[in-house]
Amino acid sequence: MSKQLTKAEEQIMQVLWDLNEASVKDIIAILPEPKPAYNTVSTIVRILETKEFVAHKPLGRGFMYYPIIEKETYSNQSLHKLMNGYFNGSFKSMVSFFVKENKMDVKELESILKEVNKKE
Repeated sequence: MSKQLTKAEEQIMQVLWDLNEASVKDIIAILPEPKPAYNTVSTIVRILETKEFVAHKPLGRGFMYYPIIEKETYSNQSLHKLMNGYFNGSFKSMVSFFVKENKMDVKELESILKEVNKKE
């Protein structure tokens, strides 16, 4: 999967990842004000289907949409693209940049390392 999402597509995917499945009306209900038009959301969802991020199943006269790409999979792909595009593929350079830019101290870094070690 190497397809990127636009800002609007990603906003709708965030809703679908949170809800697991939703109709266009359900998606609109979750989106912040100003609410986009029904046709706008419907069009974006169809684009997400074309990009193979979303699938649907019949629901009455409409459809229920659900993600077929996991949020973690997309996040991982996006981070790798960021790392390759801006940090010459170096994870160390990327982390170093974020540490410096966010003025993290040693205690915060140690806390992150403990979290990482717990998951191993």
